[in-house]
Order: sequence, then C-alpha cells, then structure tokens
Amino acid sequence: MLINELSKRTGITVHTIRFYEKSGLIKGKRNEQVKSNNYFHYDDETVEKLELIRDAKSIGFTLSEIRQLIDAWYNNKLTVEKKLAILDQKLLAIDERIKQLKGMKKLISKFKGDIAAEAC
Repeated sequence: MLINELSKRTGITVHTIRFYEKSGLIKGKRNEQVKSNNYFHYDDETVEKLELIRDAKSIGFTLSEIRQLIDAWYNNKLTVEKKLAILDQKLLAIDERIKQLKGMKKLISKFKGDIAAEAC
C-alpha cells in the first residue's frame, strides 16, 4: 500500500509517518518493477508497527524507547518475561509521575489559598 492508504488505515498523518520513517522506526520498500516513480510501499507489518508506536506513545514511551522495543520485539530478542518487565518498569515510572503531579497540584492549591487570603 502507498503512504496515503497507510495513513487512512492507521489514522496517523502522512507527515508523522514520514517522520517515523526518517527516524528509522519503520521502513517502506520501493517496487523494483516500477521505474517511473520513487513511491514507497508498505505492508501489514508496517501497520502493526505504527499501531505499536501509537499505543506506546499514548502510555508514555519515548521514541527512543519505542525504537528499542520495535527492534527487540520484531527480531524476537525479548522473552515474555522481558516484555512484562519492560511494562512493569513503565508502570513504576507512571506511578512516580503521578506522585509528582499530585505534589504539584497540592502546591498550586496552596498558592491559590494564599492568593485568596491575600497572603501574597
């Protein structure tokens, strides 16, 4: 499939798909039989990778982490235990971020109270 169809199937913009390709997260293939254009073609594995990228980003993975995941995941370098360990680490990082955000929320609420009481 061409990039426009890939975009429609995944809901990811063409611009973003090209960015992921330049970043090495996905790879299109040229049709060697067609010499009149330089179009890249994408397969179902690319759709899966883009869905993995989208989902991983939505739960807080960085592009660097996603690159490592894709490499390991698609080259069968990760055991089930390692995959679970990676997700457990991300859960711990999310818990820590929630703790930080709650602290920030508490501090902002205190500032609001001080301002309302004209203490600052």
